This record gives sequence, structure tokens and C-alpha cells, in this order.
Amino acid sequence: MEKNQEVTRTLTTSEMAKLAIVTGLYVAITLLLAVISFGAIQVRLSEMFNYLSLYNKKYIWAVTLGVLIANLLSPLGMLDVVVGSVSTLIVLWINYSLTRKIRSRKIQMIVTAIVFAFSMFTIAGQLTLVSGLPFFINWLIIGLGELASMAVGGVIIYWVAKRIDFTK
Repeated sequence: MEKNQEVTRTLTTSEMAKLAIVTGLYVAITLLLAVISFGAIQVRLSEMFNYLSLYNKKYIWAVTLGVLIANLLSPLGMLDVVVGSVSTLIVLWINYSLTRKIRSRKIQMIVTAIVFAFSMFTIAGQLTLVSGLPFFINWLIIGLGELASMAVGGVIIYWVAKRIDFTK
């Protein structure tokens, strides 16, 4: 087998459990803080789990599934399930590609926060469709909320990663 050839394998029970825990935590934190997790003003602290993809790309799937499940209870219904989940999956992969060659974890985290804050145009777009509120104002408010949640969440994940190895 060539050195650069990626091997397809199944996840171990331990890996599946870790992914399930991340998915469950995303859902639990989103719903526990539902009053600030949905709507035109959002500070979704559970977005901190986006940083886990910097440690291991398998977390992309756990976070995306967490978004999908949490958004099943969104006031915007299936629109939020589809837009939120697909947007999360795409942005996580884009961010993974952008940051994987950056060696500084702190720089990776700053880039991730900016990428996710910028990506909130998708949520702003759906809110504009549903509420008729101006797109750019929605984008600014939701983007700033995302930046705030990523800043707080980044500190938390950075600190937790000193104690838990997320690379495995």
C-alpha cells in the first residue's frame, strides 16, 4: 500500500462513543440555552465544538449531527434543519482544509472563529426569508453572536484540550 493512500476503516466502539458524546453535548447545550441558541439574536455556545475538527476531522460528522438534531427543535423547523446542517458540514470541511497546514493551534482557532462568523450569511439568509428582516443587519448580528460564542468556546476548548487528547 502506498504511503499517502488513506485506509478506509470502521470506527472502534471507543471512537463511536466519543463522537456520540460530542453530538449529545452539542444538542444538550443548544437546547439548555435555547433562548439564545435560536432566532435573530444568537449566541450558540455549543458552536465551540466546531473547534474539535482542528484536532481530528472525524468530529466534523459529530458536530453536523448535533446541529441536525438540535435544529429539529428550532422555531424555523425543517428549513433550519436543512440549512443549518448542510451549512455546518460544508463550512467545517472548508475550515478543515484552510487550517490543516497551520501549525499554531491559536492561529487555527482564530481562523476558525472568523470563518464561522462569516458563514452566518446562511442563517441570516434563512431568517431574512422567514422574517423579512434586512439581510445585512441579520448577518451582522448573527455573525457577531457567532464570533462571541466562538471566542468563549475557543477558550473552553483550548483549556479542555490541555487535559483531554482530542486527536484520538
